[in-house]
Amino acid sequence: MNNKRSFHLHISNWDVARTNRPSLETERLLLRPFNLNDSQRVQKLANCKEVTSPTLNLPFPYKIQHAQKWISTHDSLFTKKKHAIFAITDRISSELLGAISLVTVSKHSHAELGYWVGHDYWKQGFATEAARGVIEFGFEKLELNRIYAHFMAHNPASGKVMKKLGMHFEGILREHVFKNDTFIDLHIYSILKSEWDANSIK
Repeated sequence: MNNKRSFHLHISNWDVARTNRPSLETERLLLRPFNLNDSQRVQKLANCKEVTSPTLNLPFPYKIQHAQKWISTHDSLFTKKKHAIFAITDRISSELLGAISLVTVSKHSHAELGYWVGHDYWKQGFATEAARGVIEFGFEKLELNRIYAHFMAHNPASGKVMKKLGMHFEGILREHVFKNDTFIDLHIYSILKSEWDANSIK
């Protein structure tokens, strides 16, 4: 499989010391910081069983209070170098499509990639495109060595995204999480900076 990417990433306003969270541009998307004005849109997108069922940290029903509380944590988490969270938006229309993040552990130079996209925007390549931009940001700006991700056994579409990113299957954590009254297997994928660089078009 050819996992080389053919996109150009532009990174702006990256300065942890001044709490200026970055924005990333890809071919079709602007990945930007969330703000509280996004709360209603986030609630609308996330309040959907198709979205919450395969997403570990999204409850259903998803209320406006959930969105507000979540967004209010982003500045602090970024300053502490724990999370880099981006709104996935259309570059032309500015429409908010979903969310993507890196949860970092600086001591070990690795991070967990997570993402979700509103149901109306599935199967259009937005998750893959956003993830490519965020992985590039993680390796080049956050100086990570390893980025990993997981998907629940009943969500193989997310696994296809990980394969498109050039991530490698590492194994299955059997009945590792409990959601919707069920123990669920997690499938784990990862990619190293050396592998990303080898598969990248500069």
